[in-house]
Amino acid sequence: MSKTRKVRTRRRNSGCLLILLCMLLFPIGAAGSQELVYKEPREKKALPEEAQEGSGVGNTPVQTSLLRAPFNPEGKTDPFKSFIAEQEAVEEKKKKPRTYLETLDLSQLELVATVVEARGNWAMVRDAKGLGHVIKVGTPIGTSEGVVAVIEQGEVVIKEKHTDFRGQEVIKEVKKKLPSPD
Repeated sequence: MSKTRKVRTRRRNSGCLLILLCMLLFPIGAAGSQELVYKEPREKKALPEEAQEGSGVGNTPVQTSLLRAPFNPEGKTDPFKSFIAEQEAVEEKKKKPRTYLETLDLSQLELVATVVEARGNWAMVRDAKGLGHVIKVGTPIGTSEGVVAVIEQGEVVIKEKHTDFRGQEVIKEVKKKLPSPD
């Protein structure tokens, strides 16, 4: 026999011996023969004297109302309301894109050029296909109802609407800059 085969046989034998020893020391049937014990329910604890309504010593209506504070659900989220249904309702409200630029995500667009003039500023963006699109302030762009807000020298600022986890609309500013000429 080879050396590795002997080691494997010893390990297997020692493992079987350990299992056999455990079965002898801890019989399986002993766990099921325990006797059931019934315990009586505990008695209710008495409230301190300050909290009892009957004792008129030092209890004002304000103190008793503080002891029994009602639950006020205003401003709190409903734990039984499905947040998935709310997200689906928000997705249904999204308007359909009217232009090709509204079908593209801002990460798919690259700023190519900006022109700052007295007559007005405009910029050019390139999509993933390599097509160029001219934009100016007020142009709808992006899938999240984005609008071009500012065009400056070498930079375009786009304001997009996003919905946070609470369902509230938040306006985020996304800046696209010209790539550095390296």
